[in-house]
Amino acid sequence: MTRGLWRAPLALCAAVSLVWGAWLGLLRIGWALPLPKPDQLVLHGPLMVGGFLGTLIGLERAIGLARRWAYAAPIASGAAALVLVFGPPGHPAGPVLITVASLIVCAVFVTIVRRHATASSLTMLLASGTWAVGNALWAGGFAIYRIVFWWMAFLVLTIAGERLELNRLLRPPKHARVAFALSVALVVVGAVATVVDPVPGVRTLGAGLLLLTLWLAFNDVARRTVRQPGVTRYIAVCMLTAYVWLGVAAVIAIVTGVFETGFVHDALLHAVFLGFAITMVFGHAPIVFPAVTGRSIPFTPAFYVPYAVLEASVLVRVCGDLVDDLARYRAWGGLLNAVALILFAATVVVRTLTASIPRS
Repeated sequence: MTRGLWRAPLALCAAVSLVWGAWLGLLRIGWALPLPKPDQLVLHGPLMVGGFLGTLIGLERAIGLARRWAYAAPIASGAAALVLVFGPPGHPAGPVLITVASLIVCAVFVTIVRRHATASSLTMLLASGTWAVGNALWAGGFAIYRIVFWWMAFLVLTIAGERLELNRLLRPPKHARVAFALSVALVVVGAVATVVDPVPGVRTLGAGLLLLTLWLAFNDVARRTVRQPGVTRYIAVCMLTAYVWLGVAAVIAIVTGVFETGFVHDALLHAVFLGFAITMVFGHAPIVFPAVTGRSIPFTPAFYVPYAVLEASVLVRVCGDLVDDLARYRAWGGLLNAVALILFAATVVVRTLTASIPRS
C-alpha cells in the first residue's frame, strides 16, 4: 500500500474518534442520549485529544517527513481510537497504543531536529514529549484530570511551534525570541509541577500560556494577513480568535489554579481545547486537509458559518461555567459545539466534492 492510500483510513479513524468523542461530550454536559458502553464517559478527552487531534497531527507530520516508518504514529493512534470506541471498557490497549503513537511522533521530531534544528522544531519536539509523558502517566493508571495538563501543553506548544515556523521570515528580534523561549519553558515546567504540586503548577502553566498569548498577539503574521481578502483573511481571523481563547484560559489558570474537576476546570479545558485548538483546526483546514487527503478544498465565505457557531458555543459554555446565573446555558453551549463541528465537516465535504466535479 502506498503512503497516499494510507491517508483515507487514518483520516476515517480520526473522524470516528471525533464523532464518538463529541457524543460523549454531550452526555457529559447533561444531554439525555444513549450511552454507547458503560464507563465510556471518561474517554471524551482521550478520544478528542489523542484519537482525533493526535492522529491528524501524526498524519500531517508523517506526510511532511515523507518516511514510511513515520506513518506508524497515526496508525497507532488511529488503532487506539478504534479500541477505545469499540473495544471492551477499560482495555489497556487504548492508552498503550496512544503512548506508542506519541513516542513515534517524538522520533519524527528528533529526525527533523537532527536535519535542521530551529526554535520551531525544538518547540514541537518538546510538545511531542509532553504528549508522550501524559500518555505514559495515563497508561500507568493516573486519572485523566491529573494528566490533562500534559495534553494541554502538547497542543499549545505544537501550534505555537507551527506558528513560529510560519513566522520565521519576519525575523523576530532577540527579545522576542527570548520571550518565546521563556513562555515555552513556563508551560513545560507548569505541566511537570502539576504532578507534584498541582495548584502552583497550574498557575505556572497559566503564566506560560499568558506570555505565549502576548507573544503570538504581537508577533504572529496573522496581524498583517487579516487585512488580505479570501482564505488568507479567514485563516488570520481564526488565528487571532484562538489567541483570545488562549488568553482567557491563561487568566483562569493564573487566578484559580484549578486542578480538580468542576465548572471552572471545565471552562479552562474547553477554552484551550475548543476555543484555541479547534479554532486552529478550522483555520488550518484549507491548508492541512488538502495535504492529508490529496483533494483541494476551495475556500468559500461559508466557512465563516461554522467558525461563528463555534466561537458562540465556546462563549456560552465558558460563561455558563464561570457565572452561576448562566449555568443553565452550559448544556446549550455543548450542543452548539457539536453543531459547529457538524457544519464544519459538511462545509469541507461539500466544497471537496464540488471541487472534484468538472465544469462543463
